[in-house]
Amino acid sequence: MQISDTVLMVRPAQFGFNAETAENNFYQKQDGRSASEISALARREFDGFVALLKDQRVEVIVVEDTDSPAKPDAVFPNNWFSTHPDGKLILYPMFSPVRRLERRKDIVERLIHSGFEVNEIIDLSFFEESGQYLEGTGSMVMDHKARIIYAGYSPRTHPVPLDYLAKLLGYRVVAFGAVQEMDGGLSPIYHTNVMMHVGTDLAVVCLESIAKASERRRVQESLTQSGKKVIPITLKQKNSFAGNMLEVANDGGERFTVMSQAAFDSLGVGQIQQIEKHTTIISPSIPTIEKLGGGSARCMLAEIFLGKSF
Repeated sequence: MQISDTVLMVRPAQFGFNAETAENNFYQKQDGRSASEISALARREFDGFVALLKDQRVEVIVVEDTDSPAKPDAVFPNNWFSTHPDGKLILYPMFSPVRRLERRKDIVERLIHSGFEVNEIIDLSFFEESGQYLEGTGSMVMDHKARIIYAGYSPRTHPVPLDYLAKLLGYRVVAFGAVQEMDGGLSPIYHTNVMMHVGTDLAVVCLESIAKASERRRVQESLTQSGKKVIPITLKQKNSFAGNMLEVANDGGERFTVMSQAAFDSLGVGQIQQIEKHTTIISPSIPTIEKLGGGSARCMLAEIFLGKSF
């Protein structure tokens, strides 16, 4: 099951610039507007995004963020948990201490009370004690059908928890180093899902951000061998979040590729046509969330792969 027909989204209460995550997130930018104005804009963008998904009959579970404690990145729930068809729910170790507050027991309980079958909760947050992190489906892009995890190592994606999880799931890891210009030098891209997307038939990837030619070839060959049509994107397109996509389905089985309006606007006609051969594009406008949060549309969507008992 590569794609889900249900996603969970967290409506932000105190969205804003997180100095802890900005340490290694090239995409975050400061803003001179007031905190209340920024939060209001983020909620407006969030609500518009939800409406677009619901218009296409994609099931969206909306959870309200709590005012206290303040969690500026709560709108990105895919980093702290993932779900799987066999009933596993996995909690992840997070780089930023303030982001660890996003792991909410009541959200897990809400899924259970809604009839989703959670058979096992696997908590990997113990890795935080040794300074090792793996930020969910931000750190990892999964090809569920081929049972492959693609991951670019970074200060938020470490090999030990990555290999530990892969063994738990029975997946193979294709790891690499992806870099970008930051502060006059080259730094690891903080999350794999900003430079890469894997859907049912397509893979969108910024191959030129993978520094080593051997790793670049390995990624491309792995994608091709698993039956994906590879759509390369440029560094400039990656910087507009063109790698940050997610394929979802609706209640009728129709497939959609979700990306931000900024990502869509950066793509060429040929790239859009290739995507639209297989899916319909949904492109919310989320400029405030992208600028201050340093994440985009895919980061806002936590896929629910769990079965339902009622």
